[in-house]
Amino acid sequence: MPQLPREFNRSFLSFVVARAAGTVAFQMAGVAVGWHVYALTGRAFDLGLVGLAQFLPSVVLVLVAGHAADRYNRRAIVATAQIAMALLLALLALGSFGGWIGRDAILGILFLIGIARSFEFTTLQTILPGLVDQETLPRALALAGSVRQGGVIIGPLLGGFLYLAGATTVYLTSALLFVVSAIITLSLAMARQTTSREPPSISSFLAGIRFIRGRPVLFGALSLDLFAVLLGGATALLPIYARDILQTGPGGLGMLRAAPAIGALLVSLAMVRFPLRRRVGRTMFACVALFGGATIGFALSSWLPLSCLLLAVLGGADMVSVVIRSTLVQLQTPDEMRGRVSAVNAIFIGSSNELGEFESGLTAAWFGVVPAVLIGGFGTLIVVLFWARLFPELLRHDRLKAQT
Repeated sequence: MPQLPREFNRSFLSFVVARAAGTVAFQMAGVAVGWHVYALTGRAFDLGLVGLAQFLPSVVLVLVAGHAADRYNRRAIVATAQIAMALLLALLALGSFGGWIGRDAILGILFLIGIARSFEFTTLQTILPGLVDQETLPRALALAGSVRQGGVIIGPLLGGFLYLAGATTVYLTSALLFVVSAIITLSLAMARQTTSREPPSISSFLAGIRFIRGRPVLFGALSLDLFAVLLGGATALLPIYARDILQTGPGGLGMLRAAPAIGALLVSLAMVRFPLRRRVGRTMFACVALFGGATIGFALSSWLPLSCLLLAVLGGADMVSVVIRSTLVQLQTPDEMRGRVSAVNAIFIGSSNELGEFESGLTAAWFGVVPAVLIGGFGTLIVVLFWARLFPELLRHDRLKAQT
């Protein structure tokens, strides 16, 4: 484990623990919902609907969430959203235990979880810069990513293991972890938040979009990640790969879900010790291309260890891109606009995971599972080539530094 800088204070460490607890909860619930829905219906398209149900409220509410994060207590927003998700997961547990919950009810609850998630995800991104200084921020983001990826590893493995005792057990455990995360978040000692004095208006809600659109480096980085995750995401199809192609069960599914996080964890720990200093633009493009190549390899694999290895490579490549993009956004955004810019970031990045799951489920229903993942991998490589021509400023960007 790399030595932690002294600037990583108690509040920062509490933040990453809370983030890890919330991540474990979300990942555990994801494994349970995916296996639960596929067991109920046996249709790939329904796995896509799981992602769509969580994506739609994010699109509708994410700008509202960003505006709220700039005007109100950010810790309270995150904690309230997490308590709401805990209650909804408890409802899923009750329905699973009673045997009365079906696909439509699950999708309805996931839609409500998506509403809470849009506020939680957007506002969480605004908290970290209030806990460390700008010099420490890139390493703080990498370490926070390391801890989060640890949660992503533990969550699927624990979720797959606990699913042997039934979906109810997984849902209840996830709900408890969200409560723990909310309590820790409320206890954080943050620097004073610079709140926006701009009155609510259409112009105010769209300020984050204008801010990013006027900065080609930020816009290029966010949109490149958007299309990479949208086209290259095969997560929604992992239950099918686990059961029908790799001939494994919930435990194997947990391994597949954890593999990208293992790769991301190893890479993020390396970035804490050896932070990126030069040629960050070229590095980002190279890693997104590697992400697409690993996706293609995974699509063609029928051996569980090789599939896990390729997913680990995919996760490591994505982690480099995530740290670069996150650092660029945080360093170049004033605190009074951080919520609205983070909301746009959530649309580009967070919501693209759910939309990517819907795209994967839809293309799998049309063309088959393996062709769907192949299309996504090759599509990612095409996007990399096109974006290198469309955003030369990003390709040439050299250092991670605050805007002057």
